[in-house]
Amino acid sequence: MKSKKNLTRFTYETTAFQGWRLCLSRAGSTFTKYFSDKKYGGGRKALKAADETLKSLKDLIDNSRRVNGKLSKTTIKKAEKILKDA
Repeated sequence: MKSKKNLTRFTYETTAFQGWRLCLSRAGSTFTKYFSDKKYGGGRKALKAADETLKSLKDLIDNSRRVNGKLSKTTIKKAEKILKDA
């Protein structure tokens, strides 16, 4: 499995974590979440969960209102909730 834009694969033999990292930066805010292979039942399922979360996050951020070029506090809280619920 190859990394995609905003999704990075972590498969280091020397660490306990193996899975995908979602990292999205927009308008001065960065959102990051790790999707473990163990939690989601394998690499493909973790990738699917990460990809669905990324789409939801992009939809929210791209359709949100900006305040002085930055994301509003409400949008940031909604984005954090999407990441928490994933």
